[in-house]
Amino acid sequence: MSLGVSVSAGPLSPDTQWLRLEQDFELESGERLRAVEIAWRRWGTLNATGDNAILICHALTGSADADDWWPGLIGPGQALDPAKHFIVCSNVLGGCYGTSGPLHAHPADGEPWGSRFPQFTIRDMVHLQARLLEHLGVRRLQLVLGPSLGGMQVLEWAASFPERVQAIAPIGVSGRHSAWCIGISEAQRQAIYADPDWRDGRYAAGQGPARGLAVARMFAMCSYRSRENFQQRFGRSLQPDSAVFSVESYLRYQGSKLVHRFDANTYVRLTQAMDSHDVARGRGDYRGVLEQLDLPALVVSVDSDILYPPCEQEELARHLPQARYRQLQTPAGHDGFLIETDVLNAMLAEFLADVPAAARPEASPRPSQAG
Repeated sequence: MSLGVSVSAGPLSPDTQWLRLEQDFELESGERLRAVEIAWRRWGTLNATGDNAILICHALTGSADADDWWPGLIGPGQALDPAKHFIVCSNVLGGCYGTSGPLHAHPADGEPWGSRFPQFTIRDMVHLQARLLEHLGVRRLQLVLGPSLGGMQVLEWAASFPERVQAIAPIGVSGRHSAWCIGISEAQRQAIYADPDWRDGRYAAGQGPARGLAVARMFAMCSYRSRENFQQRFGRSLQPDSAVFSVESYLRYQGSKLVHRFDANTYVRLTQAMDSHDVARGRGDYRGVLEQLDLPALVVSVDSDILYPPCEQEELARHLPQARYRQLQTPAGHDGFLIETDVLNAMLAEFLADVPAAARPEASPRPSQAG
């Protein structure tokens, strides 16, 4: 179902499609959103039994354009092959690339929701994705995969809809957000709040608290990379004919670049959703909940990741009953999953080869629990 041009912080692929829900969508908080739109992309064709689907879940500032931000994984002969799989990626709830979020119009006055957009959780994101997949006729997901924020959604899919998921691949993520990550997220939000232009937060992308968002991104980039990566790339070098260190110039560029393609209110709400991430919340003991996720799992870490260090993925692999653990070796830090795509592609291909379609038990999808 295509609704044409929708609200977005930046250009979307012409292949983007939209689904507008006819029924209200209820959040975990009990608040209800009307006429929710979901922006999504697809590659390949759904088979007659509706069970050759693969769901890609994107990271914090990503979009449904997975072939753009995760090149080398989707295509003929790749791990995610449209000739074999029906591959879907949607912009998350609260995002700014087409799915309903702070940039969309508030029903009361037609102005952007801005900071009025309600807080939501990773589970809310997953339940909205479930509504999309029900609309598309997907009965069972052969694989759910994603990095960082995407990996949080992957684990929630396994916990919320185990009968609809054959296998999972959480990448560069933990089973619950650590105090370290929550602290980093809060520091970034405070940078946005401290911007004199913040006020009530009703701004479109590239407007309003641009300086605060830029600073938040600069801080984030320091956690997405590693000390070794910064030392190798920049050292103490200066920009030509300048007293500015190269690393300073790099961070300023990254901050400015995000401001022109993202929204500050979206950044706030998505980082708050990440802080809510705890796969065991309301379900019981953390270890016990992980042990109940009894399905094939490929858990991938990046050896130089300081944001979600390998010890967190090792913990997941210890307690997920059918997990295999793999590690990307790179000085790139957390962002290694976006850089070492050839190695990651090989890991995914090997994993999928060991999860044959014939081994998938038949199951009927249960209705979404989200409104």
